[in-house]
Amino acid sequence: MIEQVVDGVWWVPGRDKFFPDSHVYVIGKAGGGDFTMVDCGLTDMGAYKLDELDSAGIPLKEIRRVIMTHTHFDHIGCLPEIREIIPELEVWVHKDEASYLERGDPRIVYGNSMFESVVRSQYNLRDDFFRISVSRKLEGGEVLLLGGLTFRIIHLPGHSAGSIGLFNDDQRILLSGDTIYADGAIGRYDLVSANPSELKRSLNLVAELGVDVLLPCHNRIVKSGAGPMVKETVRQWTPLLGD
Repeated sequence: MIEQVVDGVWWVPGRDKFFPDSHVYVIGKAGGGDFTMVDCGLTDMGAYKLDELDSAGIPLKEIRRVIMTHTHFDHIGCLPEIREIIPELEVWVHKDEASYLERGDPRIVYGNSMFESVVRSQYNLRDDFFRISVSRKLEGGEVLLLGGLTFRIIHLPGHSAGSIGLFNDDQRILLSGDTIYADGAIGRYDLVSANPSELKRSLNLVAELGVDVLLPCHNRIVKSGAGPMVKETVRQWTPLLGD
């Protein structure tokens, strides 16, 4: 069930099916005519998310873009499905993963060959399913006005090369993707383009943001007071991630 976390930020929880399904967040104030999706979710899981947005009074024709926190299968799998309903939807991705999508290279999407084999046993995906045009290649450091709210793009490599977070300084909101979760866990660092040392640096950066509202892409969210939990998670994990 869709939920408004703060004014202008909605949360549509993922529904795991065979594999984890990422949450979707939508940014934009009502009446502004400019909404942004953050991540999409698992293959075949787009319809219910669009239904939830429609039920909340968010016109699908006013969703202008999707910003991918990264391009793993459970985040980008239903993007083609969603773009059939919203054909003008722009795709914004960090440049380090945009290059993979544009040449149809699914190695980051699947993460490893074993997972790719499992996915292909469950879904009949054509070979070019993840050849996707990218409208904007992000680098980190951009300050974006999204439907009346301002978010900074923060490059957080480690879980994947192009992982990003979106941070709102006014309300200390972090959309963290899979870099850090609200249950003391962090993203995997054993997949294609992952790097534990980079993840350590990204976690230390997150710890210094002063996060109050933590919105990861799986499991529970934290609507206020997330700072101490974030710092404790980082404290526990960083010694395990090398130099």
